[in-house]
Amino acid sequence: MTDLIVDGGHPVSGTVRPSGNKNAVLPMLCATLLTDEPVTLENVPEISDIDKLLAYFEAMGSVIDRDLGAGRLTIRHDADAFRAGKGELPVGIRAAVLLLAPVLQRNGQLTFDTTAKGCALGVREIDPHLDIIESFGGRILSTLPYEIELGSRAVAADLWPDYASVTATETFAMMAALAKGTSTLTNAASEPHVQALCQMLQAMGAKIDGIGTSRLTIEGIERLGGTIARVPDDHHEVATYLAIGAVTGGRLTVETDMGGHMPLILRQFEKLGLRFEIGEGTITATGWTREITEPYTREMLPKIEAAPWPYFPADLLPQAIGVSVGCKGDILFWNKVYEGALGWSAELLKFGARVHLSDPHRLIVCGGNSLRPATVEAPYIIRVVLALFIAAIQIDGRSTIHQADPIRRAYPHFVEKLTALGAKVRWQ
Repeated sequence: MTDLIVDGGHPVSGTVRPSGNKNAVLPMLCATLLTDEPVTLENVPEISDIDKLLAYFEAMGSVIDRDLGAGRLTIRHDADAFRAGKGELPVGIRAAVLLLAPVLQRNGQLTFDTTAKGCALGVREIDPHLDIIESFGGRILSTLPYEIELGSRAVAADLWPDYASVTATETFAMMAALAKGTSTLTNAASEPHVQALCQMLQAMGAKIDGIGTSRLTIEGIERLGGTIARVPDDHHEVATYLAIGAVTGGRLTVETDMGGHMPLILRQFEKLGLRFEIGEGTITATGWTREITEPYTREMLPKIEAAPWPYFPADLLPQAIGVSVGCKGDILFWNKVYEGALGWSAELLKFGARVHLSDPHRLIVCGGNSLRPATVEAPYIIRVVLALFIAAIQIDGRSTIHQADPIRRAYPHFVEKLTALGAKVRWQ
């Protein structure tokens, strides 16, 4: 693991472009398996998960042409070579759950072992994905290891799952696009990265209605074609850079195509005193009052709630918490998505912040703290490392964030970009 050394108190100013969305590019890459024709992706970020997926594709006979500098990737899957194996999912790829539908569609069968060391699917819940695959006609032949078979073309399904899962919605879309008949998914996830996958499938010929809503209707077709698709900017990264610029007293402009998805996100950060200007294709952080916006109902504590899109994203709640330690007032943070996802907040105490973890979902951050630099331990969670970073960079003096490597999984050239903007930060 690598430590991040942060010398806080220096303004971060200038103009920056965010990377392509990791949560969009991974399902988009997996969806290229649904066609034998070339697919070109633009605005592709440099992240390790992509490297692992591409290595898997190449091992299965796919042809890949990648221009790292241009962020452009063209991929064509050789049908005969890819069908040579049993569709065994790769080890060590966190996005492997997104391969279930396209590998099954392509091979008619797949295998994976959840008991193997380094299993690609890890301990994440796979039941929603298996339920979807069974609904489309897939059969689970065994579980140790898992062997799944799709004897013939998938048959349309009508589904209403327990909750709106991003990856399960993406699995549904990749199964339904080539299924016989019209499929519906009620309680679909609608995050920008889900929309990006659906729009790419549309460009490949899929017939999809309801993109961006909680109900998807997909009329299956027999064959999808190639296309050129752009990976959208990462809206989490947009908000993170804006927060860094604001808390350091800088004026930071982010050039992005995600302005239409940002109003609610910006409004929540404005509750923490951040100020923004919206331009054509730009958002600029212009300042930080440190004042918490008080509700008109004075008996209530100000709060920021995270829930599935179009609510404030759970993946941005840690960054907002990192901002809040420097605010003058008290505020409640409520994670309605993940239980126990706020336990890391005890590390904020080392900076001199006063926080109270009310229960597995709710955290109160008290304002008016006398902050000091500190050495903190980061869990292996990308957004939490960023939260600790945002807390550290607003404090005069040197802080150290141990085990900060997860940033590299989703924020390419993070340190280099910030250094160019005036930040005093380095890897150690």
